[in-house]
Amino acid sequence: MKVTVKGVVKYVLMLALSAVLLYFAFRNMSWNDFITGLKSCNLWWIIATMFIAWIITIMRGNRWRLMMLPIDKTIVKRISYDAYSICYLANIAFPRSGEVVRCGVVAKTNNISFEGAIGSVVLERTWDMICVVICCVALLFGRFGDFLIDKMWKPFIGSLPFNAVWLLVLVVAVCFAVYYILKKNKEKVAKSKAGAKFIKIWRGLVDGVKASFKMEHKWAFFAYTVMIWIGYWVMSLFTIYAFPEFSELGIMDALFLMVVGSLGWIVPVQGGFGAYHFIVSMTLVPIYGVTQQTGLIFATISHESQIVQMLICGAISLISVALYKKKKSPQGAPVSETVEVPES
Repeated sequence: MKVTVKGVVKYVLMLALSAVLLYFAFRNMSWNDFITGLKSCNLWWIIATMFIAWIITIMRGNRWRLMMLPIDKTIVKRISYDAYSICYLANIAFPRSGEVVRCGVVAKTNNISFEGAIGSVVLERTWDMICVVICCVALLFGRFGDFLIDKMWKPFIGSLPFNAVWLLVLVVAVCFAVYYILKKNKEKVAKSKAGAKFIKIWRGLVDGVKASFKMEHKWAFFAYTVMIWIGYWVMSLFTIYAFPEFSELGIMDALFLMVVGSLGWIVPVQGGFGAYHFIVSMTLVPIYGVTQQTGLIFATISHESQIVQMLICGAISLISVALYKKKKSPQGAPVSETVEVPES
């Protein structure tokens, strides 16, 4: 593993951010009440969410394999699944390293280049992002949409010194002005660091969507994508069922908690620790009117159960890959070198 001063500093800063978020999330917590709340949770529903998370990992592995089949027809489902499990395990220790690690795993065990595997990851993440956007739009028709309108939009509109119609006109005018300026100065924008990065991301998204419709197994890919995100939705619903305090919540609330929870995993800290607890608990309080303690109990059970599942499956997959490489390599030949973990 390559270790640099910059990498160590980044790792320490991420760890410090995680600690700070955990402190702010738990600073006013009564630990006796917290333990009592944990005991009131129905663990059978939580075990069910862990099982679904495992099934989702299998489906993600199978979907990823479909994207790599044009590169290597011999890639087996076992390796694509193991690579995904190890990816989650790596993210617990080194934020944002999982994608690189799983690509390294398939590159070392199959006839797939590292660059080819990375290209498939871009396509994969494009559709995950699209699914998140679709879920966010769907939320506007539930309790979250009502909260935005009643608690944020209406007060904001009421505080304006002019008619709301003029606000709409202003927004449209600004959008057209920005578009015109960017179009006239597209060469300068492309040369700037921020502009070049935005263009790269945008082109990657567009190319990813186009490529998905040209895939040999595109319908299986889309079916897996739908099932994966329905699985996340069901996991969120089962977590709600585990808590007596949330007995009145329904499927749209589960969708909202799924989206909010995904934000906690995105923050670049080790395993989402702190970020997940802080974001989920702080969101539950104003929208559902629960106490911060109840929100933290929900976030803790939801997060830690998934961490346990990742640790178990990831450890098993590490052993599985090692056995596969030993079986595949000629007797006496050295085992492939270790995958290098990036700085960030």
